[in-house]
Amino acid sequence: MTSSEQRCSSSPFQKTRGKSLNPLSHPFCEHSPFAAIDIVILLLALGALGFLSVPYFELIFHEACELLPLTFELVVEVIYETPVAYAVGLVVTSAALIAAWEIIDFKSRKCGNPACKGLRKSVEFDIQLESEECVKFSPHALKETACTLELGQDHKELEAELRKMAPPNGRTVLIFRSPCGCPAGRMEVWGPKKVRRIKK
Repeated sequence: MTSSEQRCSSSPFQKTRGKSLNPLSHPFCEHSPFAAIDIVILLLALGALGFLSVPYFELIFHEACELLPLTFELVVEVIYETPVAYAVGLVVTSAALIAAWEIIDFKSRKCGNPACKGLRKSVEFDIQLESEECVKFSPHALKETACTLELGQDHKELEAELRKMAPPNGRTVLIFRSPCGCPAGRMEVWGPKKVRRIKK
């Protein structure tokens, strides 16, 4: 075998060994010494920062320990001179804060309806029975506006129960309400139709 053939016929082990010696094949191992140096520099910087900041924290702590008792004594002396005024001021401030909180809470509960009651948790539904006279003379007896709901085939039993409750020639109105008390939807079920006999 010639020298050129020996150069060309290298074993797989030699190929893998040559690849492992390539620094570009393992970039993480190549930069690992620099990463260790960066960690050491970071630890030294944090230690120096702590060494420099500890005296300032101690100074602030000692000053606070000296000022807090003096401030407490000064406040006690001022309140002792006019305790009634400060007590009244505390009560008025507490009442004002509570009133402001209640007003903000009430406004946040209200929806866009101008006539919204702003309840915390109203009843989920309401049932109204409208007789024939009520429907006849006041077709818009329900002052609250809400969209009519179609509950589909799954609520035939509910519709049958509402039909039983409805007066003759009248209707039963089921109103679904939001937590604030405003109507979110309504369902109308008409009662049995009865024809009036004309007396001769």
